[in-house]
Amino acid sequence: MIKDVSLGQFFPGNSIVHRLDPRVKLVLTIVFIIALFMCRGPVPYAIMAAFLFTVILLTKISFVLIFRSIKPILILLIFTAVLNIFYATGGSELLRLGSVVITTGGIYTAFFMVFRIILLVVATFVMLTYTTSPIMLTDGLESLLSPLKKVKFPVHELSMMMSIALRFIPTLIEETEKIMSAQKSRGADFETGSIFRRAKALIPVLIPLFINAFKRAEDLALAMECRCYHGGEGRVRMRILKLCPLDYISIIVSLSVFILAVILSQILTFGVLI
Repeated sequence: MIKDVSLGQFFPGNSIVHRLDPRVKLVLTIVFIIALFMCRGPVPYAIMAAFLFTVILLTKISFVLIFRSIKPILILLIFTAVLNIFYATGGSELLRLGSVVITTGGIYTAFFMVFRIILLVVATFVMLTYTTSPIMLTDGLESLLSPLKKVKFPVHELSMMMSIALRFIPTLIEETEKIMSAQKSRGADFETGSIFRRAKALIPVLIPLFINAFKRAEDLALAMECRCYHGGEGRVRMRILKLCPLDYISIIVSLSVFILAVILSQILTFGVLI
């Protein structure tokens, strides 16, 4: 399961999505999430899913990799589905187990809640981390938050911390796999027994993992200090972010799709006829 976690990984490419300005991808991802929460009904969700499917095709990222990114959240998806099936109301009654009633409305709500979470996760990975390098993501975030510098907000430091955190996620995952493999070769068992027993078996993994993480953080701080790093004040950039025609076209097309989905959702919700 750990090797399926792909958060923070960047897959280089030359697709349309890879070439977009990181600021555009950040803004469009946020707008996509907002629009997704405003959608109601099968048709708006189908439009958003079709948009995301098209983006995945444009990135040329394998669908197997997309499926692997969903596997770590299967427990969350199952928990969300069960919770909505048993507690959501509406529709006709399908099954009654004492005081618990399962209705068509509960199943409908559970399906679309799970579908929404999947779209959120996949959109964040495909539109941001998979197609944007940590450096470009840092530059884009810092550029978007640059107005806050006027109120002495540490924009560069915040962007740098987020970039370092994303960069070290794959490294820590790889190190966790190595430690678990070493412990398994010594007879450790992480897959059988009760939940408490398996959690206790992870202690020999967590201790060296935390020690190595602190050591890496100390080495990184020392390297930055040796290179006279003192924050973003007075720093120059090798690449200046500048919007191109492709970025403007992407903004227009994406916002058109999002607005269409939201408008259709409002029409279907309030029963307005065109």
